[in-house]
Amino acid sequence: MILLGEVAQHVSSISPATILIALLIFLGSYALIISEKIHRTIIAIFGGALMVVVGVLLNFYDQHQAVAAVDFNTIGLLVGMMIIVSIVKDTGLFQYIAIKAAKLAKGNPWKIMVMFALITAVFSALLDNVTTILLMVPITLVICNNLKVKPIPFLITTIVMSNIGGTATLIGDPPNILVGSAAGLSFLDFIINLAPIAILLFLVFLPFFKIVYGKKIKADKASMKQIMRLDEKESITDRKLLCKSLAVLALVVLGFFLHGWLGMEGATIALFGAGLLLLLDHKNPEKALHEVEWTTIFFFIGLFVLVGGLIHTGVISWGADKLLSLTAGNLAATAMIVLWGSAIFSAFVDNIPFVATMIPLVQEMGGTFDNLNPLWWSLALGACLGGNGTLIGASANLVAADMAGKAGYKIKFVEFMKIGLVVMVISVAISSVYVWLRYL
Repeated sequence: MILLGEVAQHVSSISPATILIALLIFLGSYALIISEKIHRTIIAIFGGALMVVVGVLLNFYDQHQAVAAVDFNTIGLLVGMMIIVSIVKDTGLFQYIAIKAAKLAKGNPWKIMVMFALITAVFSALLDNVTTILLMVPITLVICNNLKVKPIPFLITTIVMSNIGGTATLIGDPPNILVGSAAGLSFLDFIINLAPIAILLFLVFLPFFKIVYGKKIKADKASMKQIMRLDEKESITDRKLLCKSLAVLALVVLGFFLHGWLGMEGATIALFGAGLLLLLDHKNPEKALHEVEWTTIFFFIGLFVLVGGLIHTGVISWGADKLLSLTAGNLAATAMIVLWGSAIFSAFVDNIPFVATMIPLVQEMGGTFDNLNPLWWSLALGACLGGNGTLIGASANLVAADMAGKAGYKIKFVEFMKIGLVVMVISVAISSVYVWLRYL
């Protein structure tokens, strides 16, 4: 109760009892999500609504604040890219890429995993990790079905590599967009500062996944030969739509590169591309909209509302403030606390609202430190790499899990966490050395 009292003092208008109720709603929702006894979207929607109902009754959180807590840039980006991907999928492009990549790997499951990991990392840096997941999951399922191997190891590897690849650029992961905007960091700044560590982590985790999954993804020679007999050209079913889709996709990617100069958020660019492609397709939009992962979208909405309740009670702000105050003004110690704290929080609380809370606190430290760049890079690294810790740590993780679930392959929370937490700890430890040597 002492800690609750300190939080209440931090936000003087809110009582410890009110803070405790908000915490119980949040922690109870997360416990049920982790248990997987009830679908996480149901829990997120009910938990978010309950937070608003209780918040209105106790005068700490109302509907307008709950709506404001939802990051519509993230939601819009997800919906826009899901629509684009659903239309592109009808052209047969994904099957073409899948077959071509598998044939280049001679049908060998491990070599296919390596190739898919490389494609995922590069696409995540150049597009964003959520879009990459939308592209890669269908490819992975097609190849695994042909090889007659379980796709879960491939999917988990893809998720991890999408978060590592997304760390490398400004547009690769939503937290980077938030950090870049607040700190005035350009696309090139991110490539210079974060691409080297992302490449290093990619190389480190290839042998890691070989050790973890090498013996679990073996295919018989007949299945491998079957892959080599496939003709990738036959998978293209609509060449006109393919040309239109690739043109729009190129325009969207260019927009992501130029978003700062254009003054547009990622959601605007993605939704414009989706609308343009729907217009060019000349078909009923119901099919494209039906294939949007609405369960994932509403999970995020509920999650944003839940976290928003903690923000309004001052819990997250107080915790982040205490985190920074522990260092007593030492830049190196502060950078390490921000890096590890961001990673740990981002593994269990969606990294976007957490980063949004941390940004003003880092900005306030401009009066203490002449150069805040070590803190900005630490925040970006911790938030992006911490997303690998659990299935709810990053947007890409949840999108992949929902897509796999619809295909009949459930990625269990605990199963992912056993791999994800190890990956997170190793990657953040390596990043600690990188930040220390390069900036401190």
